[in-house]
Amino acid sequence: MINSILVCHGKSLDPYYNLALEEVLLDSVKQGECILYLWQNTATVVIGRNQNPWRECRISRLEEEGGRLARRLSGGGAVYHDIGNLNFTFLCYDNDYDLTKHLSIIVEACRANGIAAEISGRNDVLAKGCKFSGNAFYHSGGKSYHHGTLMVDVDIKQVERYLSPSPAKLKAKGVASVRSRVINLRELAPEMTCQSLSQDMVRAFEKVYELQSKELKIEELNQNTIEQLRQRNASKEWLYGRDLPLNFSCSKRFSWGEISLELGVERGYINAVQIWTDAMDWQLAEVLKQTFTNKEFSINQLVLALSDTELKPDIQQDIINLLTEQEILP
Repeated sequence: MINSILVCHGKSLDPYYNLALEEVLLDSVKQGECILYLWQNTATVVIGRNQNPWRECRISRLEEEGGRLARRLSGGGAVYHDIGNLNFTFLCYDNDYDLTKHLSIIVEACRANGIAAEISGRNDVLAKGCKFSGNAFYHSGGKSYHHGTLMVDVDIKQVERYLSPSPAKLKAKGVASVRSRVINLRELAPEMTCQSLSQDMVRAFEKVYELQSKELKIEELNQNTIEQLRQRNASKEWLYGRDLPLNFSCSKRFSWGEISLELGVERGYINAVQIWTDAMDWQLAEVLKQTFTNKEFSINQLVLALSDTELKPDIQQDIINLLTEQEILP
């Protein structure tokens, strides 16, 4: 049961630092606490834990114009951040994790500005039928966080210029462009700023939990750990993954997300695996890597290996069907 709520206001606009701080906050949260972390980045494309950066982002354009690519711990798809966007993270122990309550805080903050927001699907919040908040989730060591974006006054033209969602994803959503499906909250509440919405989020946090919040000062956290994580977050290995001498690849979009399988094969056995996916389950890629590594590259052995995993039955069957469609030899 939550009996203490804390608020941490980010002071940096560096995405690598901010994501590092988020990770340290998760490690530091105590039983019975819920932390609300509010933060902003300068121009950044943030991709999900297991996404292929080259498929999701026009990296050269982004970097040439001073933007940055960042990779988060959670699953899900790519999003664009700039200073017109307010990011939030709710952090707590698993037994206190309540997604419905967290989303209701966003709805309540919008209501305070005369905006009728609504929750849609698994991870979006809409206003006037358009998305202004995308959400993603991460669970580790008995603790969880739910984080997302709040588009206040984002440069939507840049969203279109930097993000490059696959045709399969666009087709699945039945839309033609980013512009047609997103909205800035300031279009509905002209006086709103990221600072004012931050204050409204804190008030809504207190109202929903019926508790008075306390400030969590960044200076009280382990600065060495934050810096080490910041360096990891900025590293090419973390951002782009390891180059593989690939012999086999296939991809497809399913109801639970898009997935690309890339396998290096030598002497009939798989010696290298790369999985790219925007599935919300951030552990999916790691499970598949462990499943396929050192296995014989035959459809019978791959199906057998998949059948022994604890993946959800629909995901397991979809991947089996995908591999079967590739006409891999028995």
